[in-house]
Amino acid sequence: MGQPAYARPALLVITVLAAVLYTWGIEHSQYHTFYANAARSMTESWKAFFYGSFDPGNSITLDKLPGFLWPQALSARIFGFHPWVLTLPQVIEGVASLLVLHRLVRRWAGVPAALIASTAFLLTPVAVGLFRTAVEDPAFTLCVLLAAEATQRAARDGRLRPLMLAGVWVGLGFQAKMLEAWAVLPALALVYLMAAPITLRRRLAHLGLSALVMTAVSASWMLAVTLTPAKDRPYVDGTTNNSAFSMVVGYNFLNRFSSLGISAASTGSVSATQGGGGGHGGPNGAAGAGRMGQGGPAGQYGLNGKSGAGRYGGSGRPGGALQGTDQKTGTGAVRGTHHRHTGVAGAQGSQAAQGQGVGRAGGSRASAVSQAGGGGGPGGGQNGWSKMFGASLASQTGWLYPIAAIALVCGLLWRRGKPRTDRARSGFVLWGTWLATYFMVFSAGSVGGHTYYMGVIAVPLAALTGGGVALMWRAYRAGGRRAWVLPAAVAATAAWSAYLAGEFPSFLPWLVPAVGVLGLAAVVLLVLSRPGRAVSGGRLALAGLAASLAAVLIAPSAWAVQIFNPSYGSSGMGAVGPSGMNRGHRSVTSAAPRMGQMAWGGGTARAIGAGRRSMGGFGGFGGFSGNGKLTTTQRKLLDYTTARQGSAAYVFATTSWNSASPYILGTGAHVLPLGGFSGKVPFPTETQFRQLVNSGKLQYILLGGGRGKSSPFGGGTTTSTQITNWVQSTCTRVPATAYGSSDSSGATSTAPDFTGAAVGEATAQTLYRCVAGQ
Repeated sequence: MGQPAYARPALLVITVLAAVLYTWGIEHSQYHTFYANAARSMTESWKAFFYGSFDPGNSITLDKLPGFLWPQALSARIFGFHPWVLTLPQVIEGVASLLVLHRLVRRWAGVPAALIASTAFLLTPVAVGLFRTAVEDPAFTLCVLLAAEATQRAARDGRLRPLMLAGVWVGLGFQAKMLEAWAVLPALALVYLMAAPITLRRRLAHLGLSALVMTAVSASWMLAVTLTPAKDRPYVDGTTNNSAFSMVVGYNFLNRFSSLGISAASTGSVSATQGGGGGHGGPNGAAGAGRMGQGGPAGQYGLNGKSGAGRYGGSGRPGGALQGTDQKTGTGAVRGTHHRHTGVAGAQGSQAAQGQGVGRAGGSRASAVSQAGGGGGPGGGQNGWSKMFGASLASQTGWLYPIAAIALVCGLLWRRGKPRTDRARSGFVLWGTWLATYFMVFSAGSVGGHTYYMGVIAVPLAALTGGGVALMWRAYRAGGRRAWVLPAAVAATAAWSAYLAGEFPSFLPWLVPAVGVLGLAAVVLLVLSRPGRAVSGGRLALAGLAASLAAVLIAPSAWAVQIFNPSYGSSGMGAVGPSGMNRGHRSVTSAAPRMGQMAWGGGTARAIGAGRRSMGGFGGFGGFSGNGKLTTTQRKLLDYTTARQGSAAYVFATTSWNSASPYILGTGAHVLPLGGFSGKVPFPTETQFRQLVNSGKLQYILLGGGRGKSSPFGGGTTTSTQITNWVQSTCTRVPATAYGSSDSSGATSTAPDFTGAAVGEATAQTLYRCVAGQ
């Protein structure tokens, strides 16, 4: 009510554009393999749905809370299991997030501010990439936005019910992204304490009740798992003690801050106790051991990288071999950016070990080594305290840093002396605290190539841009010294945009001059039309405002529209367009080659022979074909074991999750993976494995083709190694000819085996039959 006539049509246009950007090419979506396995399993039974089981047999969970996958699994139950079906919920969450942001800003700063904020959010590259990616952050971002909207209503009237609802939304955000959802609490609590028109005692009481609701919703799944006997539920991945609390607090939270000297060793986290992989990347280059490993030979991961102490990227300097002329003798161009999701650290050189050209290839869940190698400027990579200002992340989410910062400072200073309940100031407090909290969290913790983490940063940047432009425009029209703030903010933002765009000289060479010209034109027009001058006028001022918005938004727009460009597109890590570059050659690194998703290869890693812009990602884990069907050899092996399964609970077991992945994704087969995501989880133990064999629940095991004996997540003997040794010494090898394969070595996997094998190099898999009593 009371909105300008243009408000709703403009919002409709923005919403439609968002839907187009988020859905463009959705029919060509690809599986985010590790998560897609769980989504497939969750469609097989409601037990798997609730626990987030990785496999249909409910033997082990994801190493995350399953809340973010519930919409994907429901979508697959409705529309069938296809890659685009798993992407669809994120599209809906993205459009909903944009609408909620618009509503928040409209209530706070008015319709024009809301439309500017919505447009800025729409054109932020990471937002475009985020809502096309089947990961945790889209659902998490929507939940915290809904929590902010409920808090805004609660603070306006001092009402308890919407504040309780905010607690529910934060709790649901916890189910999607765990403790990261709680980082929004300082912003929400501060706004209610400052702005609610009730006594301090009632404000504190309301916050306490809301906190109880939030805690109950947040901990509900963990409590349910904890109170369920272990024999009646899947094992919790990422832990040595089968504890949901260990997985959430140690594995997925404390491990991210190991560069600060924080240890998760007492929590039962696999990565802390055994050097396994926990969470999403290690802060390499910092003093002390990196979070991905507690020791080991320098450069073990990253193909002959040098100086990086720790098997999987501890402290130290460059490690890795990207941009080399040979897969084994690279120059170490990427600086200590190895992280959990990366298998063989990739090769962009001219020759691989097999004499074939290779594209970028990554590993287990979401390869992004090259992305982490980011561009120039301080913190060009995605590690270290200055990472948020490096070209790698700033090009995806940080175009609006200057104008948002100026808006925040002006909003707080100019509203001094206003009543405690001042709505305008409370909005700046909300978005400023939100931005500062998450900015510090990501600066201190590990990002390691996961650009989609930045979606929650894009929200307050867009809101502050919209509210700030409206505030500065009013000050500009009022005249006086404050009128100079808008031209200064536009000039600073245009200069920053030109700098960032200049870090990618081979990408759209016209962009830097265009930003400069628009920025200069905007400043000149604003100065000429400033109130008090003889030539001042409304139309000239509006032209200056239009030029200002164009100068601020043209650069992120140039990145965002690359979603339509097959040469760039979006990565499986949330990046759109170029997001990094080699310091030496200043060459653009596009987002597309870093697909953090399954690159279907018909049995051969797509990275092989595909050149610079190949779809690396998982290198064809399991050898799927483009339509998601098993290869002929895999189909024959599955038919053979299924025909002989009898009353067994599993058709066969594998020594790694990626060896089980083709069969789970392709058919929903009950395959038992050993060792969890990291390969270091002590489930099943050798004793438990023998019990499965002796009870007749398991007869066959497929060895090799994955991590096997050489897990990248730390050395030493694992339960998977022990089981492998027992199988090889006790069970009977099944020749490949028994199930009709022409490959005498049995099935093969083209997935990187994390031992230093060439990218895409076929790794032999051998089927064994174990009988009770052996």
